[in-house]
Amino acid sequence: MDAVEEVKNRLSIEDVIGEYVQLKRTGRNFRGLSPFNSEKTPSFMVSPEKQIWHDFSSNKGGNMFSFVMEMEGVDFKGALEILARKAGVDLEQYRPATGKRRGPDKERLLAALDAAAHFYQVQLAANNDVKSYVFNERQLTKATVLEWRLGYSPNTGSALSEFLKKRGFSEAELRQSGLITQRSDRNADMFRGRLMIPLQDPQGRVIGFTARQLPGDDFGPKYLNTPQSVLYDKSRHVFGLHLAKTAIRENNFVVIVEGNLDVISSHQAGVKQTVATAGTALTEANLKALTRFTGDIRLSFDTDKAGISATDRAIGIASRLHVSLNIIDIPDGKDPDELIKKDQALWLAAVNDYTYALDWLIARQKTMFDLSSAEGKRHFTDAVLPTIKNLDDEVEKDHYINLIAKTIGASRQALEAKLSGANIDSKTSVALRKSKIEFTHEPNDQIEVAKSEDHLLCLVLMQPTLRLYLDPLEPEMLGRPASKRLFELIKSDPVIDVDKLSRSENIADYVKIEQLQFEELYQGLELSELKYEAARLQTRIIEQYVKQKKLNIARQLVNADESTTEDLLHTAKRLDELLRHNLGDNNG
Repeated sequence: MDAVEEVKNRLSIEDVIGEYVQLKRTGRNFRGLSPFNSEKTPSFMVSPEKQIWHDFSSNKGGNMFSFVMEMEGVDFKGALEILARKAGVDLEQYRPATGKRRGPDKERLLAALDAAAHFYQVQLAANNDVKSYVFNERQLTKATVLEWRLGYSPNTGSALSEFLKKRGFSEAELRQSGLITQRSDRNADMFRGRLMIPLQDPQGRVIGFTARQLPGDDFGPKYLNTPQSVLYDKSRHVFGLHLAKTAIRENNFVVIVEGNLDVISSHQAGVKQTVATAGTALTEANLKALTRFTGDIRLSFDTDKAGISATDRAIGIASRLHVSLNIIDIPDGKDPDELIKKDQALWLAAVNDYTYALDWLIARQKTMFDLSSAEGKRHFTDAVLPTIKNLDDEVEKDHYINLIAKTIGASRQALEAKLSGANIDSKTSVALRKSKIEFTHEPNDQIEVAKSEDHLLCLVLMQPTLRLYLDPLEPEMLGRPASKRLFELIKSDPVIDVDKLSRSENIADYVKIEQLQFEELYQGLELSELKYEAARLQTRIIEQYVKQKKLNIARQLVNADESTTEDLLHTAKRLDELLRHNLGDNNG
């Protein structure tokens, strides 16, 4: 038995999901409110018998691993580690002998860091000066201090290491966890005389610390972080995600600020969908971690040179990941913490008053140069064109080239030449780019299209007499790998039974989800009603397919030559015939 099967055997899916969603039994299944959408009527189902879940509102579903991946924003490996801890399964036992993990024991390092956080909390509670700074100057509440596990590192040199050694931790473990460092000829505590802010992973485990200098202390940098370790990776860590992920999912956007204390103040002010990266060093790994929860990213960086440079870099990353990057402008150049202290309502208003990042950057650069002069136009285009060139979406790139040309009164051809470093024909370049454009559905359309696929497939899966409704369809008309695979298996063997399909590699869980959908939506209906529904869904899938293909054709026709135009029009005609033929069959 492998680790995955062992975890499945030890845990029940309803218990795992019940830690996140309040479930109530309804017959053989459990039902609850969707954790992915705001709803009043429960549409989230869990089947203990099939060991799967399905959310009818968002059309998401899977097993206990996919659920944890959705809720915690982790990959499969991360979900396996989380569930293995819950189940008491030692993953090391399942590693091949040659694949045994070498190096530090991560669980021991996590235990040391957790004990250190507790030690620092006790020290803060006993130090009136630090408490005055935290509660009076920073205006944090006791509840906030406890929630974020803020603490204080005494300025004695070895108080923490002595405390942890008495609890059985070795110097090697303390060094590997970043808690001690070499000073002169001896080991000493890494952090001394500072406000301690634990850095926690998405599951809330302490993996390091940010240590802030206290007022009156001018020695060393203002902030000191745990060094890179097997647990803490500065380029990947998102501060506050463990407490923000639920709010991010509920509000469908995330706010990124520069400072950890900005995050804490924002949460206290009610904007809990706030996180921070290491200063302005926003990386692709950071954005990927956040896109597991939302595609709406809002930056609130300082408007100094570093902040603008970071925004510039982030635009390119966001474009590659196909997320919406927006900028929050704070009045009078304040940071979030300062604004919150002045008036929490101002921060709430600022969060909802945002500008698309590239529009913000262009508007900012326009104020810095004299666009009536040749030199000003040169400097302005030097500043913005590299960012536009790095855009991944060709339609967006096309829009901004036109906008810049209009803004400075230059020809598009000149801007194209500056972008590429060579003279190119503007019309040709646009045509080449537009020929690569693929239509994509809006998020709500994607959900509805996926529902149509699922509902038709669940009908033909459970009612083999309806499988003739798959005849006009082709795999390319379906949008997801699992639905395409199930479609192909049924088409290749029209009498294949459900039991065999439920054992098919890669789609076993999907087949079980289809069974659950049939039970919830269609069980007990007359065959005539099921035929009507299958015909309706078949038509809807074809209509969506034709709509998508014709939109692509319309866009390609803009700059197509005579030969290409003829081919595209012929394709459009065949699509119309496909739609008419389907409508005629179903009406007849």
